[in-house]
Amino acid sequence: MIGYCQYTKEELLGRFDPETHPDFVRIKTEFASHSNHYLRREVAEAFYKMAEAAQKDGLSLTIVSSTRNYTRQKTIWENKYHKFSGTAFDRAHRILQYSSMPGTSRHHWGTDFDLNSVDPEYFNTPTGQRVYKWLRDNAWKYGFFQPYTPFDETRSSGYFEEKWHWSYKPLADLFLWAYRMMVSYEDIYGFAGAETAKSLNVIDNYVLSILPDER
Repeated sequence: MIGYCQYTKEELLGRFDPETHPDFVRIKTEFASHSNHYLRREVAEAFYKMAEAAQKDGLSLTIVSSTRNYTRQKTIWENKYHKFSGTAFDRAHRILQYSSMPGTSRHHWGTDFDLNSVDPEYFNTPTGQRVYKWLRDNAWKYGFFQPYTPFDETRSSGYFEEKWHWSYKPLADLFLWAYRMMVSYEDIYGFAGAETAKSLNVIDNYVLSILPDER
């Protein structure tokens, strides 16, 4: 795979503002939980097509989390870090069940978003089950896939399953490749517990830990 150099290290690490980045657009409020969601233009256009198709089948797809830059991810991370007790390693490891370290999140790229609810119990409700089944059956038609599936013999490390998290494969694959080539542990810094990134092997065990055929 080639083409990763079209993205800067700042874009990979989330060190930019999507509101002012020329490749990002604000998501239409009819498909978002509030008026300040941003995605890359190509991703947004593909998402609209998918959401409109779901509407025709009687389902609503609503983005509840979209692009999160480094600063936003740091706030999320440190709010959790300071609530937990134990060593820095223990706290970071616990947060990493569902939340990324700043500088390591796919949400930095503008290719990924969370749909409808980030509460796992939502997807056990009748509505949540219908939404998830529709996504499993149809999201691929619009370029989307679920990066964090249940642990099994093909994915044994990383974040727990996230039925709400969907990724636009045509661009996310390029970002993942670029991340592998351009980012090192020296680039992951500036937040509480950052010193644990290398010992937790977050690049291999979390950033790269999706299904092998999606890498």
